Amino acid sequence: MAENKQISGKNGAVGAGPGNSEQAGLRMLKAGGNAVDAGVASILALSVTDHNAFCFGGEVPMLIYIAETKKVVAVSGQGPAPKKANLQMFIGQKVIPQDGILSAAIPAVLGTCILALDKFGTMSFAQVVDPTLEILAVGDVEWYPRLEKTLERLVEVEKNEGGENREKGLEAVRRYFYEGKMAKELVLWNQSMGGLFTKGDMNSYKARVEKPVHGTYRGYDVYKCGFWTQGPALIQALNLLEEYDLASMKPDDPEHIHLLVESLKLAFADRDTYYADPDFADIPSRTLLSKKYAAMRRELIDPDKASLKHQPGDPFKNKPVNYKALKDFGIESNPEDTTTCVTADKMGNMFVATPSGWGSTVPPGELGIVLGTRLISLNLWEGHPNVLEPGKRPRITLSPTLVMKEEKPFMVVSVAGGDQQDQTALQMLVNVIDHEMQPQESADMVRFGTNHLIGSFSQTPIKPADLVMEDSTPDETLKALKEKGHNVNTTPVFPSQTVLIKWDEDGLMKTGGDLGKNRSVAVY
Repeated sequence: MAENKQISGKNGAVGAGPGNSEQAGLRMLKAGGNAVDAGVASILALSVTDHNAFCFGGEVPMLIYIAETKKVVAVSGQGPAPKKANLQMFIGQKVIPQDGILSAAIPAVLGTCILALDKFGTMSFAQVVDPTLEILAVGDVEWYPRLEKTLERLVEVEKNEGGENREKGLEAVRRYFYEGKMAKELVLWNQSMGGLFTKGDMNSYKARVEKPVHGTYRGYDVYKCGFWTQGPALIQALNLLEEYDLASMKPDDPEHIHLLVESLKLAFADRDTYYADPDFADIPSRTLLSKKYAAMRRELIDPDKASLKHQPGDPFKNKPVNYKALKDFGIESNPEDTTTCVTADKMGNMFVATPSGWGSTVPPGELGIVLGTRLISLNLWEGHPNVLEPGKRPRITLSPTLVMKEEKPFMVVSVAGGDQQDQTALQMLVNVIDHEMQPQESADMVRFGTNHLIGSFSQTPIKPADLVMEDSTPDETLKALKEKGHNVNTTPVFPSQTVLIKWDEDGLMKTGGDLGKNRSVAVY
């Protein structure tokens, strides 16, 4: 793997995806905007430049640190299932279909971006969407002119109803899309294609600011979105790893890789069993994230042998293993449905999001809006916390990461790659914290991940002891891992993409990312 040069700046930094999406964010910073303005501008641009992985009708969970208040917040950017969605619709099927209009959740991107701008940004919708309109104007994709017209209508609504009042204008945009004429148009199109949306679904959707999930690792504060994402599994894995002297090992040593993978297996077994929308499920969150629970679970890790078992714990009874077996359901899938976004500014604000929305096979209507298929992350297993219910958010893989050190900004990480997202984020954190790597050096390291888990897309079956490694891994490392019992498979290109920003104590923002995988960074 070719190594990339470290890119750093003192005034601002942006990491995103392809097609100048990072320049959209950088433009906001240079115009006097903050990290949130930059993040939203890049997200809107990504819905065009990376539309095969993220669509305007999809979802975008966020984590934001505001230096003025010294607080980290999560923004729930996941739309729920329509109220008409229920188990009876899928009788006789093992999974919710991966393609088609029935898999669409209520679109969350616009509402989430508007909320972030309103509460934490400084710019208008017209300002942050302008780079996207420029990209659409010169593009040659069939639906670009329709989406361009839709965005221009929203800009006009903001201007006419908001005037010089920024907050009033942003609310006018949100209301027009979710409660006004555009909501009606979107619902009528959705229903004409056999979809489940109603005007009530659109009217009732609101993104919301939430308290993030919090953990600690070697004195660092790690923040994730809640249990409606897989994010807390990263904190569980860090809790398991904290008692190991990782710094004494090399990051590509078989023993080091083995410990990370075995910790991930245990964390993801709990994810598969307990994580779901907290509005619908009783989640033993305090126990799952506790150091005491991790200490019990750590005893299940054999330093010399790969586990072949799917071993969720029993946080309700505070026991290391729950022996109730999970039944395997599902079909094979290989979704590529996510992109990346991180920003930081000279005031100390940090922003990280994981935009997504794997496009369905349904072509966009007159509005030019593609809807994602996120409902495939709900299951059809009666009694499971993540079972399909009307109005419920699916438990998603989308998982931004924000890290603080002694109450100061330290790092933000965004990863695309489904079930690999938090596995790659874990490697980025361990590389930087334990091995004192710079962001680009961390991103350039040999990458690995396991599929010893229930796949989050249509619940693909567990692959016991599965370990995927980049084929640049030394032969002796592969041999040692196989001797430990790992079922090792190699790939020329690992299926995750990351961007990250790390703050140095002198205020320098250092970026890193998979620049050879259509990721991009920019600083000034």
